[in-house]
Amino acid sequence: MKFIHLTDTHVIGEGELYGQDPAARLRAAVASINAEHSDAAFVALTGDITHWGDTAAYVRFSREIKELDMPLHLIVGNHDDTASFGVAFPEIPRDESGFVQSGFETQFGRFLLLDTKNPETHAGAYCPARQVWLTRELDQTNGPVVLFMHHPPFKTGIASMDRIMLQDAEAFYDIVAPHKARIRHLFFGHVHRAIFGNWRGISYSCMRGLNHQVALELNGAADRIAANFEPPAYGVVTLSDDQVTVHFHDFSDGSDRFFL
Repeated sequence: MKFIHLTDTHVIGEGELYGQDPAARLRAAVASINAEHSDAAFVALTGDITHWGDTAAYVRFSREIKELDMPLHLIVGNHDDTASFGVAFPEIPRDESGFVQSGFETQFGRFLLLDTKNPETHAGAYCPARQVWLTRELDQTNGPVVLFMHHPPFKTGIASMDRIMLQDAEAFYDIVAPHKARIRHLFFGHVHRAIFGNWRGISYSCMRGLNHQVALELNGAADRIAANFEPPAYGVVTLSDDQVTVHFHDFSDGSDRFFL
């Protein structure tokens, strides 16, 4: 099975964001996905769909994303507004507490989409109500599990982003720890970088955003987020019974292709 991991599209209602047009970048990503990966089962977008969370931005996002030739799964990030998101996408399922959390079955396990948005801050949250939902989902699932969330539940080494990581990380870990042997991978966004690793036995990956990236400052200050315009990218994920492979696709690269 193949699917696409897209994240941090940061679409705005009109004009440019930091001198770039995020809707145009999304349009290019959608065209690339359709042309190069039409056999993908779905696209999973791990939050920060819009930059300001306003209605106009969701309308513009919807106009671009509807061109996808495959199903789309959405979760919210810190830049999204849950109410405006709900108006734009009323069909997206929620849990019993109203959080944008759901799960769906695939031939390679149950995929769980988590809501880590905190309406009070850009840092992530996973409150007791959300913890109850995830606990139940994991307890009721016997087979493999794949997790999707916006905020990482661990530090990445970029101090400015670690300051706004998931704040309930230990409580989150306590829930997933008994199921680590079944959790095949954790996909997240938020950090706007290609990051791959292992957290306490759980493999993970993050992709670049589409409009702008967070600079790789491992000795940077915690009180400011340095950014740049490294090229946008998305992940191409393949799954089999015994393997998860995440390809980083720099889809805007215009260099010549040749045979070695």
